[in-house]
Amino acid sequence: MNEFLFPIIVLTIFIPVVLTITFIPYWTRRTESFGVTIPQKIYPSDELKKMRKQYAGYTSIFALLLLIVLFILSRDTSEQELGIQLTIITLLYLTASFLIYLKFHFQMKKLKEKRNWNEGKSERLFISTNFHQDKLRYSNLWFLISFFITFIVIFFTFKNYHLLPERIPMQYDFSGEVTSWADKSYRSALLFPVLMLYMTLIFLFVNTIISRAKQQIDSEDPEKSLKQNAMFRRRWSLFTIIGGISLTSLFAFAQASLFFNFSPAVFMIITLGFTVLFIGGSIYLSFTTGQGGSRIKHGTMSKDGKTINRDDDKYWKLGVIYFNRNDPALFLEKRFGVGWTINLARPLAWMTLLLIIGFAMLIPLLFS
Repeated sequence: MNEFLFPIIVLTIFIPVVLTITFIPYWTRRTESFGVTIPQKIYPSDELKKMRKQYAGYTSIFALLLLIVLFILSRDTSEQELGIQLTIITLLYLTASFLIYLKFHFQMKKLKEKRNWNEGKSERLFISTNFHQDKLRYSNLWFLISFFITFIVIFFTFKNYHLLPERIPMQYDFSGEVTSWADKSYRSALLFPVLMLYMTLIFLFVNTIISRAKQQIDSEDPEKSLKQNAMFRRRWSLFTIIGGISLTSLFAFAQASLFFNFSPAVFMIITLGFTVLFIGGSIYLSFTTGQGGSRIKHGTMSKDGKTINRDDDKYWKLGVIYFNRNDPALFLEKRFGVGWTINLARPLAWMTLLLIIGFAMLIPLLFS
């Protein structure tokens, strides 16, 4: 095994997954804890602080143990074997971390029932009728840059198709060696441009969802919550646009490498650099922004302590799966984590998700 391969894979794949999972309780809203609705004033209590630290500790220790196992298994193995091992180890970690989450989720539910935090408080749902009329995202017109790059690449590919070699490299290892080839054809030549078009549409779709997803406003201080949520959406919108254009440019460089004698090592360095920046940027944004903008400092919170957000725990299965037939919303904020999820009670929502996954699996089969 290449001596540089193990640290590269660990730093670009496994460690980001661990960081994301470990710090989720610190990124979620202060009105939610392990998928359970709580009064905001309870969030900084010593009891809940201890639970968050325990969760972070358990997931970190388990990640370290799996990392040691991966290091032992990866000695004198090929890159393909290491990829399989990493996939298995990552799936084990995701499964174990979810089980750890469930432990604290059920513990949180029992604690809420025992302490009866909602007693003497009125539940209130705050809705802003003009919230979605505000500027919650940056314009989708920015994706015209990605579309322009894509169509330029498609035009260039057709015009210079005769310059392509008879066998087209489709996959490289970390040493820059080709591990997968495809015979020259218009299908194989258009794989990267089609992926560019698909990814641009996905990023455009995400940017649209950012502005249209269901609003979630803290009833204790709706004005501050509205500002935080708007900033949260705008930050992720900007990240989505930059990420989409950057990924399109990366695929364009990959397509150009088929025609020009670019060093595979250079391409791998650029790919790894993009991966590190994209994942690192998303983690940094999660740290500084939090779910719904909960980590954004925007004035002081004015609480009367007499009202709390409406308790909708019954619609959140295990605290992470939203199923509410009475809610017309297709997309809404995650309860445990950062980002958005779907309302599984709405067929259009999960059909859209299945369609996205289906195309992602179908494109490589059709064009390789």
